[in-house]
Parts: sequence; C-alpha cells; structure tokens
Amino acid sequence: MKDDIIQEWFWDDDVDESIREAICATTCQDLVDEDYDGAVDGSILWWRDGDDEDALTDDIVDAEAALEPSAPFWIFNLKPGREGAASPVVIQNAAKNAGLTLAKPVSLNNNWNAIRLIPFGAGHQHHIGKQ
Repeated sequence: MKDDIIQEWFWDDDVDESIREAICATTCQDLVDEDYDGAVDGSILWWRDGDDEDALTDDIVDAEAALEPSAPFWIFNLKPGREGAASPVVIQNAAKNAGLTLAKPVSLNNNWNAIRLIPFGAGHQHHIGKQ
C-alpha cells in the first residue's frame, strides 16, 4: 500500500528488477535492506537453493522480528527447474520451524514465485491477496 515500508532480504544481481520496481511503484517508497532497524509494513525475502533449512529458519525469524503485526511476509523463490530453485520442502520446513505456515504460491513472472508466510492458525483471515 502507499507509503508502506517494505524490507528486502537477500537482494542479489539475479533478482527481477521489474518485481522490485512494481513494489516501489505501489508503495511510492524505495525498498529498505536487511540492515534497516525500524519497524516495517512488509518483508520480502529472495531465496535460492544452496542454504540449508536451519539457515532459512533463522533468516525467517530475523525478518519477521521487524514486521508490524499482521504485516505481509513473502518468500520469493525461483520456479522449479530454474537454476537456483529451492526445494519447496526446505521452505515449508523452515517456515514451520519459525512458527509459520505457507499460503499457496503465486506466480510473479516466468522465473519467480511468491509464497506468503502466515502464522499458524491464521487461516482464512490472511488471504493471499490481502495486503
């Protein structure tokens, strides 16, 4: 939403700039990085294969700590078959270990999916399309 502060985790040169630009256009704000130390209205975490689920669990916990209550939290991951695509099982287990569950993935474009993380028991009150 307009004026929301969105924290971005694990930007690298392989991210899709059009996705980042769309977020900035929606919020009318630049994304802040993982070193930002204030409260944020949402988080995105770019995740690729190569790290274990314990590392991802720790990263999810760290990213969630800055979120305002009920703020959206998304993991952006490469689609299956793309180089660097992380196993959905790793993401699911890491989210579970962090006390969260996954909503249904959403396709962002030809290469990237987005998966919203929601608290256990949140159920339908945090529908994937709601912000």
